[in-house]
Amino acid sequence: MQKQPQPTALSAPFAAMRRRFDTSWKTRRNRRRPRRRPRQRAAGPGGFTLIELLIVLVILGLLAGLAAPRAIRYLGGAKTDAAQLQVESLGAALDLYRLDVGTYPSTSEGLRALVEAPASAKNWNGPYTKGRSIPLDPWGNEYRYTYPGENGGYDLYSLGADNAEGGEDEDADVRNN
Repeated sequence: MQKQPQPTALSAPFAAMRRRFDTSWKTRRNRRRPRRRPRQRAAGPGGFTLIELLIVLVILGLLAGLAAPRAIRYLGGAKTDAAQLQVESLGAALDLYRLDVGTYPSTSEGLRALVEAPASAKNWNGPYTKGRSIPLDPWGNEYRYTYPGENGGYDLYSLGADNAEGGEDEDADVRNN
């Protein structure tokens, strides 16, 4: 008979490990494993629902619907104010022209006389505006000029956004007097 080695104090922990790994691979494969549960969302705010997103979009649409007309009105008023400032600036240039030449340019000479010397103008000391051209009104149309004007002096005006006589708001004429 063979003699079994006596367990020592060091071999006791290794015996437990040996018992654990001594099982055959078949037994390990057939062992039942606990089923994993599908992960569930934690309770609490994790994202937005479709209804919440739709409500936010409706609110944004209402705000845009209220703000857009005001912004358009504001921009239209800004163009009218810019046209008024340009009319005043061109009026100051016409006054300088009159001081040098002695009279305002005729209707046929027009505002072009402020940047190019007309043949009939003596003592012309221009150009009387910045640049070599007369600016267009904020709507892209030319300013209208007539001399002599209906109310004395000259008439300088823009016909507004619609480029037609009369009108209201953005379509109103912008005049020097």
